[in-house]
Amino acid sequence: MLARVWSASIVGIDAVKVGVEVDVSGGLPGIVILGLPDAAIQESKERVRATLKNAGFAFPMKKNCN
Repeated sequence: MLARVWSASIVGIDAVKVGVEVDVSGGLPGIVILGLPDAAIQESKERVRATLKNAGFAFPMKKNCN
């Protein structure tokens, strides 16, 4: 694990504390989101990718073969 931050999620009118853990490792580039209750929320992968791009970070499109 590289980092852990605490965030919140809205459930109805209540806020629920959520731990977010991030890890960076070698291999093919990708985003893995665990613990989601619904398959429809998997679209958040594209939101994460767009957020990284709009924040000025590069997201590799292929494996770096050095």
